[in-house]
Amino acid sequence: MTKPRVAIFDLACCEGCQLQIVNMEDDLLNLLTVIDPVEWREAMSDQSTIYDVAIIEGSITRQADEIKVMEIRQRATYVVALGACATMGGVNKLKNNFAIHDVKKTVYGEAANMPHLDTFTVKALNEVIEVDFEVHGCPIDADELVHVVKCLLSGQTPSAPTHPVCVECKMAENCCRYEYDELCLGPLTRAGCDARCPANGFWCFGCRGFLPDANFTAAREMAAEHGKSLEDLESKLALFGSK
Repeated sequence: MTKPRVAIFDLACCEGCQLQIVNMEDDLLNLLTVIDPVEWREAMSDQSTIYDVAIIEGSITRQADEIKVMEIRQRATYVVALGACATMGGVNKLKNNFAIHDVKKTVYGEAANMPHLDTFTVKALNEVIEVDFEVHGCPIDADELVHVVKCLLSGQTPSAPTHPVCVECKMAENCCRYEYDELCLGPLTRAGCDARCPANGFWCFGCRGFLPDANFTAAREMAAEHGKSLEDLESKLALFGSK
């Protein structure tokens, strides 16, 4: 039986999600028994134009990126968006909230007028091409990636939580971050991370993306009940929720 050929690509990102793959250790060795990696810049020098599965990390920040992912989509049977930057644009989308001239000046200073600097609007992968599977988070959870790959190889649809992080917080008996006078995005964010941030003393950053039916009205009301303003909430939402 021929093993599916898998290629991993990166766009604008910190590559932290790919590091999660490298850190899988025994799970990675087991995975390599059922797939044939043919391209992965971070781990191998080989390149290929033929593959069955394309795993893409990072957001689209240049016209060249857009062209690249379109070519990848044409060659791949399946495309997997890896991590927050690929699934929803990630922190890179903060750029879209400001005038491009101001962004370039802040980042590049006196060199802001260099002609080759791109003015492209940052996009998530699914805003340009069809995506078959998504692995959420910043960074991803390695076990979730393994689950998605196993489902892909067996022709099954990966299961995904339809409840908010708050449910996982309650199951772990975590004290609500609002009780620490913090504004938490757990009520709006899709679960699947075992409430890792709240369990370790931090508010939820929303890195897994908002639930399709997220109740923003209730979130505003909850924030107001705890003395937080609409501006406070919007500033938190912008980190991973910019358009």
